[in-house]
Amino acid sequence: MSKRRGIVLAGGTGSRLFPLTHSVSKQLLPVYDKPMIFYPISLLIEAGVEEIAIITSPPQRDMFEQCLGDGRSFGVKFEYIIQPSPDGLVQAYLLAEDFLDGAPSALALGDNLFCGEALVSQISEAAAQPAECTVFGYPVLDPQNYGVATFDANGRAVSIEEKPHKPRSDFAVTGLYLLDGDAPLRARNIRPSPRGELEITDLLQSYLDDGKLNVTRLSAGRWFDTGAPLNLLDAGNYVRNQLIQRRLVIGSPELSAFRRGLISCDQMLRRAATMHATDYGRMLRDAAIAGSQAPDNAHLSIA
Repeated sequence: MSKRRGIVLAGGTGSRLFPLTHSVSKQLLPVYDKPMIFYPISLLIEAGVEEIAIITSPPQRDMFEQCLGDGRSFGVKFEYIIQPSPDGLVQAYLLAEDFLDGAPSALALGDNLFCGEALVSQISEAAAQPAECTVFGYPVLDPQNYGVATFDANGRAVSIEEKPHKPRSDFAVTGLYLLDGDAPLRARNIRPSPRGELEITDLLQSYLDDGKLNVTRLSAGRWFDTGAPLNLLDAGNYVRNQLIQRRLVIGSPELSAFRRGLISCDQMLRRAATMHATDYGRMLRDAAIAGSQAPDNAHLSIA
């Protein structure tokens, strides 16, 4: 099987965050000490992905390239793909078809955060499997605002509904999708919904109809959809509290790459030096030194 490639969807207008996003991409807003887009990139690196397409709009591409570069700082390779207009999540598979080149993919929404060592391990294990379609369910108090998965008595997914008025489950489908190499082909058969978008639930339904949809229920950690102001604040406070109280680092692509051996101690130190006046830069420096002295006993945990 081809190595899984990653997609981070970082387009859209961020209208739920106006006026914050009138002049800057939502995915470049800070979540405590890092740009929001660092978090899905870190997650993909933890899941074994080393080639990542960043899909964004024309006016925002330069900002993302300035922030992220070509990926070498994180031990991976980035490719930037322009999204002419935001026409639904499924559009990502059409835009990235050449990039994927038949490989299985991991599509991460740029405003979703997955936090916690056990949760990240659960996702990484799923990404290593050859399943045709795996998505992740997380229990929420307001499932009517999300795509919702329902299950039979044996725990198998039996339906996916987009923002149902009367949800039959409290499990929201999170913004991470592990699909096989057929995803672009299936995406070409999806037609716009009444609201004019290519809906991800319709694509998932095609896998479900073929008996190929697996919904993994996340059993630990925290998931945040940071597309609204209060959620963005909650996510930032959670990241801060985990760092202060538990010395747990969430959403650092550099640390994820360092742990996986994609960048060396010297590369980490050089990266840290570019941010030497910040707590984040000092954290990278300390982690590099600790890792070089005792790789299995670094003083910072990563999630």
